[in-house]
Amino acid sequence: MADAYLVDLVRTPSGKGKPGGALSGVHPVELLAGVLRDLVARNDLDPAVIDDVITGCVGQAGEQAVNIGRSAVLSAGFPESVPATTIDRQCGSSQQAAHFAAQGVLAGVYDVVVACGVESMSRVPMGTSTGGKDPFGPGMAARYPDGLVNQGVSAELIAARWKLDREQLDEYSARSHQRAAATAAAGGFDNEILAVSLPDGGAHTTDETVRAATTAEGLAGLKASFRTDAMAERFPEIGWSITPGNSSPLTDGASATLIMSEAAVQRFGLRPRARFHSFAVVGDDPLLMLTGPIPATKKVLATAGLSIDDIDAYEVNEAFAPVPLAWAQELNADPEKLNPRGGAIALGHALGASGTRLLTTLVNHLEQTGGRYGLQTMCEGGGLANATIVERL
Repeated sequence: MADAYLVDLVRTPSGKGKPGGALSGVHPVELLAGVLRDLVARNDLDPAVIDDVITGCVGQAGEQAVNIGRSAVLSAGFPESVPATTIDRQCGSSQQAAHFAAQGVLAGVYDVVVACGVESMSRVPMGTSTGGKDPFGPGMAARYPDGLVNQGVSAELIAARWKLDREQLDEYSARSHQRAAATAAAGGFDNEILAVSLPDGGAHTTDETVRAATTAEGLAGLKASFRTDAMAERFPEIGWSITPGNSSPLTDGASATLIMSEAAVQRFGLRPRARFHSFAVVGDDPLLMLTGPIPATKKVLATAGLSIDDIDAYEVNEAFAPVPLAWAQELNADPEKLNPRGGAIALGHALGASGTRLLTTLVNHLEQTGGRYGLQTMCEGGGLANATIVERL
């Protein structure tokens, strides 16, 4: 069977996803265009050979509307002949973009393809795309008469079901910041981060969302974010422990990966860094919503013929601290291999960009530690999850 190769992976540093954040002055099209330009430049690749650009973006409204992938391709100066599309699988959008790209190579319809993602949460806030309207309709209301809940309440339900207390959540979150800060200090992110040119002539070069001095004791003073009287009455089992400190921050960023067939790798004289090994995507309970990584991981391991112990590093997106902690309990996973460079609680969660951001960090970690297999999985709105296994070459 043919292989789909990861030739290169890059990302912007994170910016706080609010007015005044480091990247808030950069139009999201330009955020993505920048990583696309740099991706081809550092591989000395003529962009005219790209068969497609598949882009993940969740907030497809306002400045991120009208197929932002195509706009970024043109803004980057690529030939008009290079096509692009934009997809939405919620937080896993660019991980799904990587799946579609690699699967297109495996099917023989692509030789050179870019999977990427972008989100400017400072300029297109969460919820913008609904315009204040009901996005579900009467059929959903009839199926779930008690109503679904927002992701914060879902995270609270997971913490209650897996018996994760506030201290555990805050300790885990502080560790995320500490691991990210240590990796940055050691230069571990240098090969994956590309500087972003700012409108004032400066450049943004480091992750703005990482707080090296974070401690569990400091996080303990934060108030719960999602408790309302109605939710407390409906879910008396919840302890109300999800705070801004043990959640991923609103974030701006972009990321991109270059994926090729074996024939293309040989034709352009490039050295692949990893290959795609196995893929999975699942649906799960939309009320709990964020538990999908558990069945997705079980499915991808079964497809791969591997066990969790065969995996050298796991990137489990830290939308909220209970997500990776419940996942680790269910999979009996080694905590030292779990988000070893910190996760979204520290590095940020720029929704549409997060899938290929995690993939970028995972491949760099495998290279720098000599690991062979890496597993990535993400919870996604609506009770979905993708899982991917890659093999370092």
